[in-house]
Amino acid sequence: MSNTKVALTIAGSDSGGGAGIEADIRTFSALGMHPTCAVTCITSQNTMGLQDSMEVPISHISSQIDAVCTDMDVKWAKTGMLSSPEIIAAVASEVKKHRLKLVVDPVMTAEAGGTLLAESALSTLKETLLPLAFVVTPNIYEAKALSGVTINTWEDGQKAARRIAKFGVDNVIITGGHFDASDLVYESHNDTFTTISSRFVKGGTHGSGCTYSAALLVYLSNGLRVPEASRCAKRFVENAISRSTDVGMGVSPVDSLAFLRNSAAKYHTLVNTTDALDTLISEKTFSKLIPEVGCNIAMATPEAETISDVAGVHGRITRSKGRPVASGCVGFGASKHVGSVVLAAIHSNPEIRACLNVKYSKEVLAACSQMGFGIASFERKDEPSHVSTMDWGTAYAIGKYGKVPEVIYDEGDVGKEPMIRLLGRNATDVVEMALKIVERIN
Repeated sequence: MSNTKVALTIAGSDSGGGAGIEADIRTFSALGMHPTCAVTCITSQNTMGLQDSMEVPISHISSQIDAVCTDMDVKWAKTGMLSSPEIIAAVASEVKKHRLKLVVDPVMTAEAGGTLLAESALSTLKETLLPLAFVVTPNIYEAKALSGVTINTWEDGQKAARRIAKFGVDNVIITGGHFDASDLVYESHNDTFTTISSRFVKGGTHGSGCTYSAALLVYLSNGLRVPEASRCAKRFVENAISRSTDVGMGVSPVDSLAFLRNSAAKYHTLVNTTDALDTLISEKTFSKLIPEVGCNIAMATPEAETISDVAGVHGRITRSKGRPVASGCVGFGASKHVGSVVLAAIHSNPEIRACLNVKYSKEVLAACSQMGFGIASFERKDEPSHVSTMDWGTAYAIGKYGKVPEVIYDEGDVGKEPMIRLLGRNATDVVEMALKIVERIN
């Protein structure tokens, strides 16, 4: 049998694809688990809200769970939309039968609007399903419905969590997206609270609760303690919210697969930068363009925001015995100086993601001009106080030129070597530019 872990979601289907089992399946897949499902309800739903729903027959809900659990090694499951007392009772019976470790997302309303849990089902949820749960993940409104406590402060949250735990659930996580960005984790076995601090993230939130609880299941299944799993799930859903897509006219769905695209983008960025470095150090003639302080090459991921999203050479590229030598390997966050130039350029043109700094000389500038490169400059003496030279200088040069040029230079200042910076779409492109410059000046 395969070593691939299997996760089961027992929830409703969102026809708009943003929440429910659709969100769970994407999250399980993105984090490396095989997704399975038992559909409890079929909803007519989109980004504007819930229009209609139809419950799946009880016998078929049970048979779906049975079919998966009798064939596959399922240890962890999560619940989402369980709309009636009968559905909750049937799911509870199957959870006990198959001895599943359970994450309960007590879904009561749709993010885009609409009721997903009948009022008559609330007591069944508390009395039948919560005692079987390893963890329950209500938002503050769901926590109020379960505990009777209105949550306006963290003290209220602690009181609510303790009350919910008395139903027999081992761990309670009150998610903070509707009150404070932070989450409150309560471990009942040792009466311990942990705050998972965060900040509000701009973006659509349709499916955020489903995505969070699904990610939590994956991290718990990998052996993380509840606070650590909660922290990882929080970061995962923050990224999914920040990459949400406007596919409709209402609340935008989160993008769970942004996690995979980010990873793929980092890999390709790392490979391209490494290939560019290999080319540089294999070309002896490039040593003519290495400044006294050395140089570096940097390339950002497509959606880079900080230096940690920019690959560069640890240390610098220097000259030794007439040849280029790299003092370290390529890694993210390795080049603050050149990386800052890239980040500043991205703000004006997201397609310009790479930079290489080379030795300043009028001969090099002349070669750049002859090759048709756009050239702009800044003067260090004009730099305002309390700003980063590269951030300010790059933005200034771009503003003066009207767009991102291929070349930005400065003539230095006291204690500062003059420098030329080559900008391009990727690391191998700027290396090719540099080698053509060498060829021309030779």
